[in-house]
Amino acid sequence: MQFSQPAARRPDPGSGPVAVLVVTWNSARVLPEFLASLPEAMAGLDWRLAVADNDSADGTVELIRSLAPDATVVQTGRNAGYAAGVNAALGAAGEWEGGFRAALVCNPDVRMRQGCAKVLVDALGADAPGGGRVGISVPLLYEEDGRTLLLSLRRESRVTRALGEAVLGNRRAGRFPNWSELVTDPAAYERATVADWATGALMALSGECLEACGAWDESFFLYSEETEYCLRARDRGFVTRLEPAATATHLGGDSQVSPRLWTLLTLNRVRLYGRRHGAAATAAFRAAVLLRETSRAALGRPASLAAAKALAGPSALRATPGP
Repeated sequence: MQFSQPAARRPDPGSGPVAVLVVTWNSARVLPEFLASLPEAMAGLDWRLAVADNDSADGTVELIRSLAPDATVVQTGRNAGYAAGVNAALGAAGEWEGGFRAALVCNPDVRMRQGCAKVLVDALGADAPGGGRVGISVPLLYEEDGRTLLLSLRRESRVTRALGEAVLGNRRAGRFPNWSELVTDPAAYERATVADWATGALMALSGECLEACGAWDESFFLYSEETEYCLRARDRGFVTRLEPAATATHLGGDSQVSPRLWTLLTLNRVRLYGRRHGAAATAAFRAAVLLRETSRAALGRPASLAAAKALAGPSALRATPGP
C-alpha cells in the first residue's frame, strides 16, 4: 500500500492542544457558521484550528484568515483530495510548539453541538469491550433538519454483505449483521457502540492511534479513506466507537444523487476490498456490488447506472483521480 507520511513530526500524545483539522475546497458558503460554532462545540478543551485548503477559488482562504486569524492555514496548491488534505493539516499541526494530543477531523459542513468535542476526546484511550482501546470516537450525526438520525456505523465489507444489499437493499439487509455493512439497529445508536468503521464527517483520533497508524492513504481521493484508516487502526489494536452523548449535524450527502461521486464511492469500496483480500474474493465482491448497482440502474437510478458501467470496465480496480 502506498501513501505518504506527513512531513512534520508525529503528534506527542498527552501534550499540546486538541488539533481541529478541516479540509476545505470552495467551502466559503459553509465556513462562517462552522467557525462561529467552534467555541461552544469545543467547550472545555484547549484547542487550535488547522485548515488545509485544496486550491479553493471562492475566497475560502481569505475568509478563514479574516474570521479565524489564529488558525494555521496550509494551501496544498491543488485539488489534492480529502486524505491529502488531512495529511497536510496533520503536518501543519505537528509543527506547533508542543505538538498536539489528539485530533478532531471534521468537514466544514458539520455543525457540532455544545460540548460535542470534549465527549469525543474524553472517550479516547478507554478500554473497549472485547479488547483494544478507543483510538477513534464518533458522534451521533443528524441530517440538515437536525432531527433525522444518519445511520453512520458500518461493518467491514464481505461478499455476503454485498449480496445481501444487492438482493434486499442495505436498510432491510442491515437488520442482519451478516448481510449488510450498514448498522441499522436503533439500539446501536443509543449506547457506546464499537463498529468496524464509521462515516468520516467528524471523528476524534487519539495521539497514540495517529502515531501507530501514520498518514491517511492518499490513493483514495474521496471516499473509503476513513474506512481504510479505521480498519488500519483496528489492525493495530485501536477500535472505532460511537459516543451517543456527542451530537452534530451534517449538511452534506450529495454522493447519493451525483453519478460522478456515487461512482467514485462505489469504485473505491471495491478497491479497498481488493487491498485486503485475494483476487478470487475480490472478483466475487466486485460481482456482488455490480449486481446491486445494475439492479438499481434498472429501476431508473442514473448514479447506479454510471457506477455499474465503471465497475464493468477493465480499469475498475485501478486508482483514479478525483472529480
